[in-house]
Amino acid sequence: MKILRTVAELRQWSREERNDGGNTIGLVPTMGALHAGHASLIRAACASVGYVAVSIFVNPTQFGPNEDYARYPRTFEADCALAKAEGADVVFAPPVEELYPDGAATFVEVEGLSQRLDGASRPGHFRGVATVVAKLLIASEADRAFFGQKDAAQVAVLRRMVADLRLAAEIVVCPIVREPDGLALSSRNLYLSQTERTQALALSRAVRQVEALVAGGERRAEALVAAARQTISAEPDVRVDYTELVNWATLEPVEIAAPGSLFAVAAWVGATRLIDNTVLA
Repeated sequence: MKILRTVAELRQWSREERNDGGNTIGLVPTMGALHAGHASLIRAACASVGYVAVSIFVNPTQFGPNEDYARYPRTFEADCALAKAEGADVVFAPPVEELYPDGAATFVEVEGLSQRLDGASRPGHFRGVATVVAKLLIASEADRAFFGQKDAAQVAVLRRMVADLRLAAEIVVCPIVREPDGLALSSRNLYLSQTERTQALALSRAVRQVEALVAGGERRAEALVAAARQTISAEPDVRVDYTELVNWATLEPVEIAAPGSLFAVAAWVGATRLIDNTVLA
């Protein structure tokens, strides 16, 4: 497995592999601190395309001024070992100045969607996400890029970006990977104390409660959101950011659940902000 540091190296690798028999290229964008959820994305990519690049880049532009950029987990050697074990061909790990050279003044913003759900709570977050993913897609010339459903709002933003910019890459969404007790895997779970780890299960319990209500015939957003909030309130130290039922494509609230509607929750557990969701059948 190769480790590449520059856009020129990544682009050269992609073009050489593509030209060697018309292979397809997959990209798994990450910020490192890889876990079993990331491993599932790499496996999905390896099963779908000819060659796979995993990017490891803690993107400064998607963090707010009071967020956790400086302390975000950085475990590069372990990340490379996991990527190699799962079959990745390349790890792309550029320094910040490679993707954001001095004087860089170009950013990508998906208006509307970027101000909803996590975008409402973290102004500028999706601007940073869209910008870095656009840079990675352009640099890698990937045919497919793989993301987890846990970041469902991000997926909606990136799907719109790819469509609006007429980029060639396909956005592939893979299922949420959970711990045996239901907690959605996240690099930020490393921040949780043992007590907070138990409290964090309120998010997945709320998701399961909504799924059960929908399976039983409830469709009203008001009732679903109220039930989720009541479930989370059983953990008084968990502070809700949002619980919403939305159209997954637009992230706009809906009053009645329909197939494909997204129920999403975000909450603070101690000093750690976590998210979870379900796409309703």
